[in-house]
Amino acid sequence: MTGQPNYITPEGFAKLRAEYDHLLGHERPRVVEVVSWAAGNGDRSENGDYLYGRKRMREIDGQLRRLSRKMKDAKVVDPKAQPDKSRVYFGATVTIADEDDNRRTVTIVGNDETDAGAGRIGWGSPIARALRGAAAGDLRRVALPAGEKEYEVMTITYPE
Repeated sequence: MTGQPNYITPEGFAKLRAEYDHLLGHERPRVVEVVSWAAGNGDRSENGDYLYGRKRMREIDGQLRRLSRKMKDAKVVDPKAQPDKSRVYFGATVTIADEDDNRRTVTIVGNDETDAGAGRIGWGSPIARALRGAAAGDLRRVALPAGEKEYEVMTITYPE
């Protein structure tokens, strides 16, 4: 951990939990069954099912550990319960405009649930850090890899 809380929405936490449960309850037992069957076939050194199964089991176990750690460190924050909906905080959906009046709508979510294509940006991203605490009409400067850019906060909404 970096010392910062690992904020996540209830929906994001539910997705982590569902992936964990699927791996533990379905995927891993299926692979264990294949490995057990393959081990019973004799020479394991040239048994593709056995070797691939063992490799896949290590991958699943690693993913289970990562998911478990993420869930343990997660601080679930429900954006609906945000007391001050006039400013940008975790879970806000914000419409911003750049100097050329190009508008973009982003939702600030946990770093583990980002999806840039869907406009879901991580709480720790440069744009989200710059927007934190902003109100509609505020100008915020963001240092991006392509250079510095200024955005105006147009609207702020939270889930109902």
